[in-house]
Amino acid sequence: MTIKPAHSQYLRISEQLATDIGAGQWLAGERFPTEREMAERFGCTRVTLRQALQRLEAQGTLYRGHRRGWFVSPTPIRYDPTRITGFMEYVSAQGREPRTECLCAERRAADAWLAARMNLREGDGVFYLQRRRWVDSRPVLLETNVLREDWCPDLLSHPLDGSLTTLLREHYARQQARSQINIKPCLLDDGQSELLEIASGSSGLYLERLCFDDEGRAVEFDLEYWRPDAVQVSLAVDR
Repeated sequence: MTIKPAHSQYLRISEQLATDIGAGQWLAGERFPTEREMAERFGCTRVTLRQALQRLEAQGTLYRGHRRGWFVSPTPIRYDPTRITGFMEYVSAQGREPRTECLCAERRAADAWLAARMNLREGDGVFYLQRRRWVDSRPVLLETNVLREDWCPDLLSHPLDGSLTTLLREHYARQQARSQINIKPCLLDDGQSELLEIASGSSGLYLERLCFDDEGRAVEFDLEYWRPDAVQVSLAVDR
């Protein structure tokens, strides 16, 4: 009897599971059988099975729920971070249901690092927002927004569980003229993983954006932490 190497076995298992998902055996958002059940099905060890599942997780096909097992990932949201379009708008345009949950909204004094980043004086007032974004019934994004106080006075008097882009445009006649964007993979810490309802230590997508007005002033600094299976970065390039 010929025993296949473990590395080819986990590839075979991941390919079979991907085929089963593509054929509709499990639907988006549906929970997978337990690791024990799947290991018995394929006649493999839990270690080999987990390698197959982690491969599908890296491809965005599966995700690990926080202490709840493995689930089939819904279709990811297409996201162009270079476009001045709010989360609520581009998610709705893709036929999905967006929701924003404001976790923190307060006025702060800019510390030395932020002051240097946004060309402010240390101690200048900024508005600091932390929000959790949902698509359908799943949290997908943790977002921090830091805005110059003199760019949007009395911001905290407005509801902040909707589109910040729309609020700035309609109430303050404000719109960013350009942005500097950095994107890289990251590991989510325990607090971020819990808020995004995925396993602790999961990988994520980190985006940092510094926005400028038409006079060249840095007016907003954003940090985004996405669960990786929820987003597909898609850039429209005009030449």
